[in-house]
Parts: sequence; C-alpha cells; structure tokens
Amino acid sequence: MSTHASDPLAALGSLPGVADAVDSVRKAVDRVYGHRVMRRRSNEISSEAALRGARGSAALAGADWALEEVRRRSDFSADPEARTVGAALRLGAEAGQLLSIWRQSPLRVLARLHLVAAGDPGASVGRPRLDGETVDEPLIEAPVPTPAEVAGRLDGLAELIVAGGDAPALVTAAVVHGELLALRPFTSYNGLVARAAERIALIGSGLDPKAICPAEVGHAEQGRAAYVSAFEGYLSGTPEGVGAWIAHCGRSVELGVRESTAVCEALQRGAA
Repeated sequence: MSTHASDPLAALGSLPGVADAVDSVRKAVDRVYGHRVMRRRSNEISSEAALRGARGSAALAGADWALEEVRRRSDFSADPEARTVGAALRLGAEAGQLLSIWRQSPLRVLARLHLVAAGDPGASVGRPRLDGETVDEPLIEAPVPTPAEVAGRLDGLAELIVAGGDAPALVTAAVVHGELLALRPFTSYNGLVARAAERIALIGSGLDPKAICPAEVGHAEQGRAAYVSAFEGYLSGTPEGVGAWIAHCGRSVELGVRESTAVCEALQRGAA
C-alpha cells in the first residue's frame, strides 16, 4: 500500500470500485441497525456475531467447523484445529476490550491480540518476529518480509491509525487487514490477528459500534480461494488490485450483515 497523498487512506477512496463498495456497505449496515430487534436485543446479536465471526475466521485458517460444533465444544486444546478455533474465539471476545487503546497505540493492541491468540506467554509471543524466526501461516504463501521491513511498515500503519483522517471505515479496515496479512509480523496466527484487527477497525470507526457485522463470516462465505485472490491484488499494489481487495472486504461486511439480519429475524420469530 503506497501513495503520496497527504491522507493516504482517504486517497484510496478514489480507487476503482471503492466508492460503490463504501456506499453499499453503509446502506447495508444502516439497514440491520434499523431492525426492530436491535432496539431491545442488540447484546444477543453482538454475542452471536462474535461467535459466527470466530467460526468464519477459523475456517479460513483451516479449521472449518460447523457452527453448532463451535457452540458446543468447551475444550479447544486437543489438536491444531481445535487450538485454531479456540484462538479465534478468544480473539472475538477480546476485540471489544481493546477499542480504547486502538486509536492511541495500535501496536500494543496487535501484540495483545497475538498473545490472546497464542494462549501462552512463549518467547516469540506478543512481539514481532526476529531474524531467523519462521512464520506458520497456513493460507498465505507470499514471500515473507524481513523483520526490518515489518518494523518499518508496522510503524507506518500505526501512524496512519493514530492520525485518523477522513478515510471511510471500510477503507481503513481493509488496509489494516491487508497490511497485516502482507507482513505476517508474528510467528503464528497472523491471519486470525489480521481479521480481528479488521473487526476492531470497523467497530472503533463508528461504522459498526455494536459489533454486529462480522466481516469474517463474509470472508469465509466467499471462500479461501477468493480470499487469497483478492489479497494477491492488494499485495500487487496496483490501483485495480487494491481497489478489488477493498471491495472484497466490503462484500464480506455485507455478508456479515446478512448473517446478523437472519439472526434478528430468527429472534423475532422466537426461533433462536
């Protein structure tokens, strides 16, 4: 992600397809927030969105469990898939606790997210990787940047978040997500952390303050191949590629909205 504009994130709003994606997402979010069930049962919708978002994020990381299995299980330490699902659930629960820190110190939030995902205070946990440390990321096969490049780009990303600006929430969230996938700053769980950070950016921006629009659901629904293809567009750095990634993230938010709308309808019917 590179641009010479004074507000780089805002400048991305002019990329192909981005304005339409931003507008479509805004309308979808407004519709679900206007649902009559939201007026009295928004906490239930938020909890269900966190659960379904965690399931979707874990699915992209290779642990594609049925929702009811995720809901039923209590032990997430038995095998790698279970640990992935457990990590995604912990991140979903933690995201809302970090909003007050995000705009002041996003790097602290990212470190905390990795610690929460890993679930143990190992030597490489909660900090960017060092020279010689390998990355375990099951989905993204692009070349891994050096630790020095990671440090510089993380600092740049943090500066953009702290500075704020006029960029639409979708654009900021998509760039946060894309940069973290590109950098893979930690030795493990980078995809889960990137998607959790996207969630925090959407919530903290005010687009989705009640956390009821789980983009992770939409990323999973569009499939791993589409996710990787869209990310490769971001990685290319071309206007078309970055625009397509942002639009893909927008479609994911819309699919998350559709999921929560279905939950609202089920609650209204008394079926959930």
